[in-house]
Amino acid sequence: MAAAAPPPPPTSAPVTLPESDPSGNTLFTRIRLATVDDVPHIHKLIHEMAVFEHLIHLFEATPESLANTLFPENPLPPFSSFTVFLLELSYMPFPPTPQNEHFTPILKSIHLDVPIEDPGREMFRSKAIDVSVLGSDVIVGGFVLFFPNYSTFLAKPGFYIEDIFVRECYRRKGLGKILLSAVVSQAAKMGYGRVEWVVLDWNVNAIKFYEQMGAQILPEWRICRLTGDALQAYAHINI
Repeated sequence: MAAAAPPPPPTSAPVTLPESDPSGNTLFTRIRLATVDDVPHIHKLIHEMAVFEHLIHLFEATPESLANTLFPENPLPPFSSFTVFLLELSYMPFPPTPQNEHFTPILKSIHLDVPIEDPGREMFRSKAIDVSVLGSDVIVGGFVLFFPNYSTFLAKPGFYIEDIFVRECYRRKGLGKILLSAVVSQAAKMGYGRVEWVVLDWNVNAIKFYEQMGAQILPEWRICRLTGDALQAYAHINI
C-alpha cells in the first residue's frame, strides 16, 4: 500500500487576537481517551510536531499505520499498551460524559481575556460532539501518547511519554500542564512509581517548564536507539 500523503504543514499565518472583550472568555477543555475515529487528527498533530521539532525528515506515519498499531483489532485495555489522551477545546461547557470503566474524561476551564484565533480550526474540528448539541465547535488542541515501562530499582511499573504536543496557537495557556498532569494522575492512581519522557536540548522553554513542575532533567542519561536500516542489519547478525 502506498504511503498516504502527509497533511499540509501548519499555516505560517500569524496568530491574531480579536479586540479585548471586557466580559472575558472561558475556554473549556476536555481530556479523553482517543479512539480509532481520532486517527486523522492524531496523524495531523504528529505531523505538526515533526515540523516544530525540525524532524520532518523522519516522519513516516500514515493514518493507516497509526490505526493498525494504536488501535489493533483485538486491543489491550487502556494503559496496558499504547494509550493516547486527546485534548479538546470549546467555548461552551462540555455535556456530561458517560462513565467509562477505564478513564473518566477530565474537564477544566481556563479564563482568557480574549478568545484565541485558531488558523487551523477547520482542519482540527472534532466530530466527537455534534455542534448542535454543544452549541459550539469542539477543536482538537493537542495530545499525549504514553505506554507502560518498568523500573527494576523501584520494582514498580511506570509510564513513558513518547509524545506530548499542544498546537502553536494554544501554547502558554497551561494546556500542556493539563495534559501532563493527566498522565501523572493516572500513574499515581494505578500505584506506578514514575513517569518519564525526553526533551530536546534546544527547547529551553519546555525544560524550564518541566523543572518548575519538579521534574529532574538527567544529563548523564543519553538515549540509545536502533532504527531503520541499522535495526534490520543488527537483527540479522548471528549471535
